[in-house]
Order: sequence, then structure tokens, then C-alpha cells
Amino acid sequence: MNQIELPPLAPELAASLADLYRRMEAAYDIVARQLDFSCRGCTDNCCDSYFLHHTKIEWAYLREGLGRLSAEEQARIRRRAHAYRLGAQKALAAGERPALNCPLLREDGLCGLYHYRLMICRMHGVPSSLTFPNGRVQRFPGCFRCQELTAGRSATPTVERAPLLRELARLEQSFAPVGQPRIKMTIADMILD
Repeated sequence: MNQIELPPLAPELAASLADLYRRMEAAYDIVARQLDFSCRGCTDNCCDSYFLHHTKIEWAYLREGLGRLSAEEQARIRRRAHAYRLGAQKALAAGERPALNCPLLREDGLCGLYHYRLMICRMHGVPSSLTFPNGRVQRFPGCFRCQELTAGRSATPTVERAPLLRELARLEQSFAPVGQPRIKMTIADMILD
């Protein structure tokens, strides 16, 4: 699908990304605790949300995680990724937003590459905000379950994404300097390409 060559991820960049991911999770956990929010027992599955990803460094990190799996598990994930890609293409052609399980979702309902999952997977769920340089603030209410918890509250704690995204952009620029082709891919595309 994409004709982009990804260089190997240098160990120091992988460590910096892993550290950023830890801080994202810590920010998420603070808000989740303040709201008494947990995914345990949830009847929905956010892993069927359709997301397009734009960072090559996260793609390379995901690829690194895939490489640590057994050949059998990699083949299973590739089969799911292929089915996902076909299903997404069909839904998009029909003018619908795809609602398909992520190819990394295991039979037990857990992520097969949890420690290598992308930023959006780590930040989805709790309320967050994104403050732009011009001062405009975009708010994200969190998943439906979190919205139920926060309904009627006068003040809701949020994770501010801007500093986290700035750092991710800095790491992305170190990994894939400006001028290289941009990406807009699903996790299935990242697995298959």
C-alpha cells in the first residue's frame, strides 16, 4: 500500500519514546483515579475505533514489538490485519466509518502488543484537551463510559495533550526529518506494509 522505507529505530529513540509513553500513562492514570474510572467490566471495546496514525516513529516502535512475537503469532496478526484492511476498505467505499476489531486484539480481549501500543491507544478513554499555540482549546470528552461518569460535573479533570504531542513531534522529527513523505495509516496498514 505505502512505499515508505522505515529505518531501524535507534535504541536511544526507542527509549525516549518508551519514556514518553510512560508519562502519557501516568497522566492518564491521574485523571482516571480522580474520576474513579476503569475499563474493567466495560461492555464496549474501544479497540474497534477507526484511527489513522501519522507518526513513523510509532510505526517503527510497533514493528519492533511485532518482531518480538513468535512467527506463529506474527502470522496470526498479519491475517487479522489483512481482514481488517479489506473490511475497512469496504466500509469506507460504502461511506461508513469502519468498526472493526484491531488486528492486535487477542481472543482474550487484550492487546497483543500492549507495551508497544500507539499514543492514541494509550490516551483514549479519559477526558483530555489540546491547547493550540493560538490559545484555542479543543476538548475530548473521553469514552462513553467516562462521559457517563462526568455528566453533570461542573469541573472535570483532563489530560492536556499539547506537551505530550510536542514531544512526540520532536521525536518524530529526530526519526524521520521534515521533507520525507507523510503517513496516514491504520494499525493494519502498519502491520502489513
